[in-house]
Amino acid sequence: MAIQRMDNVLMVVEDLDTVIAFFVELGMELENRGPVEGRWVERIIALDDVSQEVAMLRTPDGHSKIELAMFHTPEPIRPHPTPPPANTLGLRRVMFAVDNLDDTLARLRPYGAELVGTIENYENIFRLCYIRGPEDIIIGLAEQLG
Repeated sequence: MAIQRMDNVLMVVEDLDTVIAFFVELGMELENRGPVEGRWVERIIALDDVSQEVAMLRTPDGHSKIELAMFHTPEPIRPHPTPPPANTLGLRRVMFAVDNLDDTLARLRPYGAELVGTIENYENIFRLCYIRGPEDIIIGLAEQLG
């Protein structure tokens, strides 16, 4: 049996409101938000005394989601060095297709977005860039050309 779909990507954050605002400005929709705690979640993630607030955001097409978790307990652990370089092992970015890369960047800058490198044209097919948002979250933006 094959998988049915990719359901969501989880990001652990310290400031849930700021990160939600960033992704909403990007164009995602807040689906739900609320507390998550109890033995069932402690068993799943193998941590004790878990108290967290979770928000689920979805893309406008409804096919992709990002889950944000803010831990009250246990205290979150920050990776080192901060921000981690691009060759750090693990999940490095999430890529979004956008209608207008320049407009998207302009809308996200007030939310702390900064270019990681430069905007590049890939074989006249895509304009691409990586941006670092709040809490060092890296997202890719891709505008299809032509």
